[in-house]
Amino acid sequence: MSVAAVDYSWSLQPQLIATLALVVGVYWWRMRELHRDRPFDRRDRARVASFAAGIVVVFLALCSPIDTVGEQRLFSVHMVQHLLLADVAPILLLLGLTRAFMRPAVRRLRPVEEALGPLAHPLVALVALVATMWAWHLPAMYELALDHPWAHALEHAMFFTTGIAFWWFLIEPVPPRHRLTGPAAIAYVSTAKLLMGALGVVLAFSPNAIYDTYKHVPEAWGMSPVTDLNVGGLEMMLEQSLVLVVVFAIAFNRMLERSEREQQRRERLEAQP
Repeated sequence: MSVAAVDYSWSLQPQLIATLALVVGVYWWRMRELHRDRPFDRRDRARVASFAAGIVVVFLALCSPIDTVGEQRLFSVHMVQHLLLADVAPILLLLGLTRAFMRPAVRRLRPVEEALGPLAHPLVALVALVATMWAWHLPAMYELALDHPWAHALEHAMFFTTGIAFWWFLIEPVPPRHRLTGPAAIAYVSTAKLLMGALGVVLAFSPNAIYDTYKHVPEAWGMSPVTDLNVGGLEMMLEQSLVLVVVFAIAFNRMLERSEREQQRRERLEAQP
């Protein structure tokens, strides 16, 4: 297979950049309004940094060479883009929100949540994220997205929105009506990550290149189309595993903190005359 220079150009999109700038402006205005009478503390700065990092991740995923190289030459790079949009960006953005920050929106969103009824349930968010990830990696759907800009934009929007919906029930910037606690939260994230990791397994151990686009482009980074596909699958497996480990670690730490608080409470009660 021939080898040609990889296009590392940036695909700057004025509408996307304007939207991100507007979101940043609204976020900063709201944060300043909340802290009019008190300075930012360490937690506030961490939230702002997380939200800013989420915006940067969205920008890099859609405007940097990640978009160009992934669309034109390498499935493994395209997979990075998908994981950034479905997992990394939603997590960072939601960690930047609080109940106080969202208070003006809650009054408007609560009736919508109630109108959705059973659709506003964590199980629906889980199925939507997993189904979206699997469906857009079917060869026919994947090629549709590469061949038609509207389909590609829809794909990215679905990754991002289902990612937001999924992580909302775990991060809870505003507690939803259907809350996940304890074992339910662990089962929720474990099921999603195992099912999405299964897609990574399929891709990582595929003996054939399954996407026609990458079969007919010059080889890049010394990877054949099959190797490129397998690397993309390994990326998904690794990312899902890392996210699962981090969630488990956080859950375990919270469990220890609750246990320690309970022990301290019992000791205080026992010490009372």
